[in-house]
Amino acid sequence: MTALALAASASLAMPAAVAAPDTAPAAAPNSVPMVPEGVPVDAIAALTPAIVGAIAGPADIADGPQAAILAQARALLATLNLPPQIKSTLERIITFLDGSGGGGPELPEDGPVIAQFLYPTIGKACISDSGDSIGTALAVTGPAELPPPGPQAGQTGFVFTALGTKAPTAEQNPPLTVQWLNLDTRQSGVAQLTDEAKINPDGPATLSAIVDTGRGRIAAVVGGSLTTQAEGAEPRTCSFLPTLGFFTA
Repeated sequence: MTALALAASASLAMPAAVAAPDTAPAAAPNSVPMVPEGVPVDAIAALTPAIVGAIAGPADIADGPQAAILAQARALLATLNLPPQIKSTLERIITFLDGSGGGGPELPEDGPVIAQFLYPTIGKACISDSGDSIGTALAVTGPAELPPPGPQAGQTGFVFTALGTKAPTAEQNPPLTVQWLNLDTRQSGVAQLTDEAKINPDGPATLSAIVDTGRGRIAAVVGGSLTTQAEGAEPRTCSFLPTLGFFTA
């Protein structure tokens, strides 16, 4: 699924990263930026096996079979003539996954860190039979006030917005989910994103979840289905390809 997301997103133009509020600190070491505007992300597909292995596998990604994959990715970076922006992003993903960027993360002292996921995703026919929606995902590390009721220390709030859509229905079946892994503690899990926080109640549909990720380097995948309903209309269900996020909690 992640490979499909990367392939599909290669033809999309990347939006600029969303700036955090003035109260938020600078990004912590080992954080990974969003893919810069106008830069194709197809080269990230080289890291897909390592990313999926990190989220699904029980072993440390710096050891075992994943280590060979990361070595191949490094060789790819050394030989391909990649744009400087995408090369920098790939290098930071590698050092984030294997811990070579300095080991454990330095945690911010004040305010939340807002981490935009690497690229937007697309939901076919989410707005109308001929209208697709662009979906964006972000993570907010606690302690923070948003998304409601606010993630505490050791928690992460995940937010997904489907641009141009109506309000989500109370029942989401099948649901939109976030699958996450703490690379430092090896804790992992899957959580459903819901409308319980009532963010943008009139649309666009915005779903969220607060998860006990613990502190450390987090890799996450958001994807699945969304059901919305305009007043007087039948419910509309569409699917979003997964998008990837990396951040330090």
